[in-house]
Amino acid sequence: MQNLTPVTVFLFTAYEAKGNIKYLYFTLTLLTYILIVFVNTVLITTIARERKLHEPMYIFICNLSLNGVYGSTAFYPIILANLLSEAPSISRTGCLTQIFFIHTCGSFEYSILALMAYDRYVSICHPLRYNCIMTPSVVTQLIVFVYMYPIFIMLIHLVLTVRLPLCGFIIEKVYCDNWSVVRLACSDVSVNNIFGLLVTGLLMGVPVAVIFYSYVRILAVCLRSTKEARAKALQTCTPHLLSFTNYSIATFFEVLQHRFEFSNIPHVVRIMMSINPVLLPPLLNPIIYGVKLQEIRQRTMKMFYRRKTNYIGESM
Repeated sequence: MQNLTPVTVFLFTAYEAKGNIKYLYFTLTLLTYILIVFVNTVLITTIARERKLHEPMYIFICNLSLNGVYGSTAFYPIILANLLSEAPSISRTGCLTQIFFIHTCGSFEYSILALMAYDRYVSICHPLRYNCIMTPSVVTQLIVFVYMYPIFIMLIHLVLTVRLPLCGFIIEKVYCDNWSVVRLACSDVSVNNIFGLLVTGLLMGVPVAVIFYSYVRILAVCLRSTKEARAKALQTCTPHLLSFTNYSIATFFEVLQHRFEFSNIPHVVRIMMSINPVLLPPLLNPIIYGVKLQEIRQRTMKMFYRRKTNYIGESM
């Protein structure tokens, strides 16, 4: 007979570190979280302080970094607490909250990357009309839209999960995600599966389609342009393509894990595959844009140099 006792706590079984090794994992995880917050905060501060960077492309990059901090803050504190716990767990409310934050973070990431691709498309394919199309009000409306529609869709998705009676409480990961909870349900989950596919199409498929369309148009224009124009287009598009590729590869393996059983893959590898979407993008995006975009690199160095000069002046 199925156990229909309400599940109030979920136990994580992916935390295998025992003894002193868990303190090493805790230290490395904490340093990773601090590094993510630091590099993203530096990028956000640089763009916010420098008026010359108050352009659509840099505003979108700033939002990408904000999303990195948002997602990491939903992920790392619970991981850190469980690394030191004898019985890694999370309350049902905490689990559902983490699901909402992590899934909306992923949706925001793709939506912002789609906005950035559209911005590059307008800039390269319609340079004379760029300032008329990408006005401050349009940029604001686009940003509000890409934040609001994933929140609305994920709230519906979460309501469908909350209504499910659960017969289990074991999650074979280090954090909560929607599919891990749905698979514990006692009742039919067909509605959840169908809506899950719809959510994937809306929150991942549509932004990816916008990105591909934008780059097809950009490529068509570049093929008819001069060598100098192609080089300039490549310079501005490379960081975005690197960010998109980085996040897509990480997400692709996580989606595969949701749909297929990879029992032949070592457990540690599966854990690393599951955390890549919340580990690599917020860590690498600021580095990619800081290194590849000269304007950001110069402004960041200028900001630190000015702060160092002021500190030395005050000390004398």
